[in-house]
Amino acid sequence: DEDTRLVHFIGKDNIVFHCLIFPAMLMAHGEFVLPDNVPANEFLNLEGNKLSTSRNYAVWLDDYLQKFDPDSLRYVLASNLPETRDTDFSWRDFQARHNNELADILGNFVNRTVTFAHKYFGGKVPAAGQTDALDKELLERLEKAPEQLGKLIDTFQLKNYVREVMDLARFANKYFNDKEPWKTRKSDMDSCATTIHYCLQTVGALSVLLEPVLPFTSRKIWNMLGLGETHRWDEFIRPVLKEGAPVGQPEILFTKIEDKIIERETNYLQAQLNGGQKADEEEENAPEIDIETFAKIDLRVAEIVEAEKVKKSDKLVKLQIKIGDEQRQIVAGIAQHYQPEKLVGRKIIVVANLKPAKLFGETSQGMLLAAKNGDKLALLSVPEDMPSGSKIS
Repeated sequence: DEDTRLVHFIGKDNIVFHCLIFPAMLMAHGEFVLPDNVPANEFLNLEGNKLSTSRNYAVWLDDYLQKFDPDSLRYVLASNLPETRDTDFSWRDFQARHNNELADILGNFVNRTVTFAHKYFGGKVPAAGQTDALDKELLERLEKAPEQLGKLIDTFQLKNYVREVMDLARFANKYFNDKEPWKTRKSDMDSCATTIHYCLQTVGALSVLLEPVLPFTSRKIWNMLGLGETHRWDEFIRPVLKEGAPVGQPEILFTKIEDKIIERETNYLQAQLNGGQKADEEEENAPEIDIETFAKIDLRVAEIVEAEKVKKSDKLVKLQIKIGDEQRQIVAGIAQHYQPEKLVGRKIIVVANLKPAKLFGETSQGMLLAAKNGDKLALLSVPEDMPSGSKIS
């Protein structure tokens, strides 16, 4: 098809083949479309060293998804792509970008806007009144953003795209601060309503413009704003949300990542460099909790009735379990320790009141308990004559 645009995304070690040799082969054959562009990235290192799957010196996706949001990794990698030089992924940089940019800039703006709409405008989009110079500047930025950001994506300048769209979120936060709706709600309610109206429009615009890199977050925002699943790239060049439209409950989009969590990841990588031995630092003991906190955890006996590996994952197993009369699904990272068919019939202990989570597209409605020491892992189980659904106390 002559209308096809063929783009080869490659690493720098394949530039010669994809730019010279392969196009020459296609031209010699005479029936294929030639590459229109060959965006070549340089190398991405990990904590100052080359990635090595053979040494287990890598960030494994299925491990990552059990601990962190998928969008955080997408954002950090897009922000740090080796487009023109080698770059380095570090867990400290991951934490900084997640906390300082996703949580403090984007998440903070969305949360404060939606919270304000609920607290002072009955959970609805307030009417916009007269606009001042700052309102007009915000609207002008929203009008220009789709074309500007779209050009960056079309020309494969993904780092610049991420920077520019996050700058829009920074300006939105500045707009909120400069307009001071917490003051104008007492002195000029029409001005306050106008501010929150345009902040909500900006939340909607950001959700569309960030969707290529933050698809899961965008869908959370669309749910908050009562929007559908399909949107045009330039949808918010003009205000879309109607006056009086309901606004969903505010939701924390990004929870800040603590230092001790990042230390575990860096210690793990250091251990791999040391040949799989534990890092010098001893694992930090978990903080003490009182009996009331522990009592909130609902531990139950569950029987495994079906088990199979999760597709495209080397470590995850999908289990169908019975807790009394209830059947549910959980996903666990035990594929390297247990063969799925040998798990059927086992009585295990699960956390029954854990909030459901998505792992590799599969819903996990609970968590099994296991003991782990280095590379060894063993499921916690009970005698077979203990009925499923029995409470652990």
